[in-house]
Amino acid sequence: MKVFSAYTLLLIGAATIFACSRQPFAKTNKAQKKQVKSFTRKLRQFPPDNSLDNGEYWVGTTNFSMRKPNYVVIHHTAQDSCGQTLKTFTTPRTQVSAHYVICKDGTIHQMLNDYLRAHHAGVAKWGNATDLNSSSIGIELDNNGFEDFDPRQLNSLYRLLDTLKQRYNIPAANFVGHGDIAPTRKNDPNWRFPWKDLADRGFGTWYKDTSMLQVPNGFDHLIALRLVGYDVKDSTAAILAFKRHWLQDTTAVMTPVAEKILFGLISQ
Repeated sequence: MKVFSAYTLLLIGAATIFACSRQPFAKTNKAQKKQVKSFTRKLRQFPPDNSLDNGEYWVGTTNFSMRKPNYVVIHHTAQDSCGQTLKTFTTPRTQVSAHYVICKDGTIHQMLNDYLRAHHAGVAKWGNATDLNSSSIGIELDNNGFEDFDPRQLNSLYRLLDTLKQRYNIPAANFVGHGDIAPTRKNDPNWRFPWKDLADRGFGTWYKDTSMLQVPNGFDHLIALRLVGYDVKDSTAAILAFKRHWLQDTTAVMTPVAEKILFGLISQ
């Protein structure tokens, strides 16, 4: 009996270790489900009571739908591994997250329902949109910021973007980088990111052949940058972000070539 009991305990311990190794995020997954249930309870509190002078009786509209994302913001993780990023996004004190994390080998981790608000954009602005966390989907690519993007990772990204674009009817111009919407704070995804390849697939905008293009006299590149979407309060940061995205250039000087590309973008 003693041998059998020891063997049984060994099996139980092995099973426990195996279960934990298969799902290392069981604890944080449970915490997320609890938080989602809390949000659900808040939705169920409708209709409200009459403390707001809501009339003699409640009238609920039948014409409504769920909020949907209208932007996709692409990031690089600036960390050393996919596992490290998953840990960061499941640690409450960090208060940062994303809807999707794509590892170098192409594995996609969806960490949050698309309809929920992730904490990925921070203080940001694109065009007239100032609360990008509320209107966008955040995608993090496992990349430390100083390396090329793995082809397997990019292929998974293209498939994901195609799904999101069709599912939510996201305009092509609304696929942007974190460095575009927060040029004074961020530079991701880094200059090696293949924005032209994305634009060729319908995710983002690109310029046409500029060889015959003539930039008019008096062309104001700050107004043009604003038309593209950039916040130009810090003009140097806006120029740098623009050149990183469309020229894979990390200098902050507006050159004739950059002006021609910028003029081409707003003219097409």
